[in-house]
Amino acid sequence: MPHEPIRTTVIGSYPFPGWLELFARHADEAGPDDRDETVRDAVTAAIADQVRAGLDVITDGEQARFDFNVSFYAFLDGLELEAQRRRFGPPAHDQRPRYRIAGELRAPRGLGAVEEFERLRELAPAGPTLKASVPGPYTLAGRIEPSADYPDRYAVTEALVPIVRGELVRLVDAGCAFVTVDEPSMSCYAWKEDVERLVDVFNRTVQPIVGKTYLGTHLCFGNFKARAVAPRRYAPMFPAFLRLAVDELHLEMASREFAELELIEEIGREKDVGIGVVDVKSSYVESADDVTERIRACLRLVAPERLSVSPDCGLSQTARWAARAKLTALVDGARRVRESL
Repeated sequence: MPHEPIRTTVIGSYPFPGWLELFARHADEAGPDDRDETVRDAVTAAIADQVRAGLDVITDGEQARFDFNVSFYAFLDGLELEAQRRRFGPPAHDQRPRYRIAGELRAPRGLGAVEEFERLRELAPAGPTLKASVPGPYTLAGRIEPSADYPDRYAVTEALVPIVRGELVRLVDAGCAFVTVDEPSMSCYAWKEDVERLVDVFNRTVQPIVGKTYLGTHLCFGNFKARAVAPRRYAPMFPAFLRLAVDELHLEMASREFAELELIEEIGREKDVGIGVVDVKSSYVESADDVTERIRACLRLVAPERLSVSPDCGLSQTARWAARAKLTALVDGARRVRESL
């Protein structure tokens, strides 16, 4: 689905303002109106940074979420939080919350993404396209321990498929014209999983909204505390992932020194390609020259109308000063290349 040349966007998350983290420490003392006002102010700040940078497509910065997916578990009935197994030492993925199943998995209130999108639409200025992101069922299943009723990760995933599917339908019904289904766990574990099964799970999840919105998926290798969680190779996913029912596949490239970039030529024959051209795991702030060079490398393999550029992953683990500077360089670099076409 060709679009304007070299579209600029973000994946989803944006750094929390420092005052939002301070508020979170005292959230139990606040009333619901206090919490709502605080989230709205944080979303307004995230929007302002993205608009000031000049992005074509923006999000709410996921300011109402704790991590890109952990907050979703609060919407699920049938879960209990497990005791944290490791609290000290270097930060890693085993310090993220895990849940045990205590009943039927249900989400009677939805997953909250529709409310996030409606708040974004209310607060955003006219001009940028608005995007909403929802984690896919396979990724959501990764923090949930199997049980007698849900004996393995795929059983948990299948229970989550209709829940995520329902949220996607409600997003489209609410008027969201750009939806991303984040499935980083699929890319993290494609080297050892049945990739055809992963594709089937994904396509059944998104089936009701295919053709009704611009649909993308983000495939990365983990970014908690700037740490990957798996071998960072895309080759095991292809050609199977070309059959994902999406308009765009987004790949993490900057942190991997653009390894396997040749894959985008094949992707670009069938789909749009999103490329991470700034590294969210590094405090090095790319220059517009860096971004320009990276985009031109992509254009040797894919048409500009098929290409969008963004950070590698969500920016929630990046210092806000660095996130602002990286987005400015991203937009400036993309503008230079557009003008040279």
